[in-house]
This record gives sequence, C-alpha cells and structure tokens, in this order.
Amino acid sequence: MGGHENRRLSELGEDEVVARLISSLPADSSVVVGAGDDCAVIDTGADEWQLLKTDCLIEGVHFVAGSTPVEVGRKAISRVVSDVAAMGGTPGHALVTLVTDGDRSIEEVEGWYQGINDAAREFCCLVVGGETARLEKTGAMLSIAMTGSVSRDHCVTRSGASTGDIILVTGRLGGSFNSGRHLKFMPRLEEAQWLVRNFRPTAMMDLSDGLGSDLPRLAKASGVGFHLDLEEIPRHEGVALEAAICDGEDYELLMTVTESVWGKLRDRWNDQFPGVALTRIGTITAEEESLPGSGWDHFRKDG
Repeated sequence: MGGHENRRLSELGEDEVVARLISSLPADSSVVVGAGDDCAVIDTGADEWQLLKTDCLIEGVHFVAGSTPVEVGRKAISRVVSDVAAMGGTPGHALVTLVTDGDRSIEEVEGWYQGINDAAREFCCLVVGGETARLEKTGAMLSIAMTGSVSRDHCVTRSGASTGDIILVTGRLGGSFNSGRHLKFMPRLEEAQWLVRNFRPTAMMDLSDGLGSDLPRLAKASGVGFHLDLEEIPRHEGVALEAAICDGEDYELLMTVTESVWGKLRDRWNDQFPGVALTRIGTITAEEESLPGSGWDHFRKDG
C-alpha cells in the first residue's frame, strides 16, 4: 500500500474503511452472507440459517448525555432488531457489552438495562450475558451482539436488486434525532416478516445512516444504479427534502420489488398495515444518479 499507509480514517470514509477491513476475512461453505450486509448469515446445517449481528450505541453520537435511560437501552436493542428484520429474520439471543466511566450513576446504568430487557421481551429475544469495562474519561457505549434465524426461502440481502425493480420505503424520513424519534422508533420486524412470507423483496436493508448513504450501498451490492423521484420521498411534517435524504436514524425498511409484485403488494399492504406508509420512491436502473446530499458517515469529518 506504500504511501497510503499514513492515510487517516477521516480521509477514507466509513465505506472504504469497512471494505479494507473485511477484504481479508476468511470464508468457507458455511458463510452464506459475510460482512457487508445488515447481518451475517451462517448455514449451520439446520432447517433455518443463523443470523449474526453486532451494533453499538455511543453517547454523543447515538444519544446525548441526559437522555432518558430506559429509552437509551431500548434503542440499543431496537437498532439490532432492525437489522435482523431487514434480513427477514427473527431475533434470538443477545449479549450486552457496557463500557462507561466510573463516575456514572448506578441508577442510569440500571435504567439502560431496564430498557434493554423491556425491548428484548417486546421483540421475543433473550439477553443471556455480556461484559462490562471502564472508560478513563467521561463517556459510554452499549454494544449488542445478537443471534437470529431466518428461513432459507425468506432471507433477503442487499444484493438482489435488478434493473426495472421498484424502490420502496416504509414510514416517513428525516428529523429523527432533533425530534427524539431516534429513541422511540419501532423496528419494522412484523412488516418485514410479513413481506418475506407474502411478497419477498428482491433486496432489502434498514435505513440507519440515511437514504443518501444506504441506497447507494444497496445499489453497489446489487451491481446496479437507481433513479429517485425526489418529490415522492415521504417526509415527516416540517422536514426538508435534504434532511429526509441525509439525516439518518430513521430505521425504516428500504427495499426493491419487481413491478408485478408492486401491483399486488400495494393494496394488500394498506389492508395489513394501515398505520405504516409504503411509498414508491424510484426505480432501479443501470446507472447511478447523484443525490442532493449523503447520509451519516462515522469517519468523514463532515459526516
């Protein structure tokens, strides 16, 4: 790599950093889907595939100091459940790693764990252990590692979209952090499981970093481009278009389906989930178009 050895993470950006880190990961016949999707998918020889996912919640990034502890804990679990949902799966068991400073009050930490356990019960998974460690400076991180399962016939990845497919998104986008919705969102677990049983998408992922980052990732994984009808992007009241594309923390489902499936899905969805919008926002094409902004990037200085 020569002169590239001294490049900083902020120069590379999150996607390139991840690509470099996973490029040498080992794989064998048991790895159905490796790093780079919402979950890893492992064939254990059972009737269902195993899902593996880990995600972290960082104070100052995913929640601010003084946030309601129970809501913080709930978000820690819900973020991972959202990824399991995006694969069409069911949550299983979870491990919690807590890293925080020693001056943190036990009441706040117990509040985090109450939220974690409440959410685990809500989504029918079990917290079975974890780890704790001390930070020397003020701060906190909650990391969740979760297993799940998915039928071989129902598993959906980011890489299945084809030219001509319709791009759909659930719910509404934008303004999540400023409104507090980032702590109170509902993972689209029920909706995703219904979809894969009845109208299996060609590709699917959850929107955590924003449409402006996540849609290009889906397109790249599928080897396709996209065209968005910007005026069709569903937004929360008072949210500007650029914010709906760039803000992130929405945890909605982004998916693609064939034109013929969309014609059948549209009416059935409205009957099944009348309180959750499902909106056609574009089409998969051969060439990718530019977007008026990108989503969250953990390493870019302007991310």
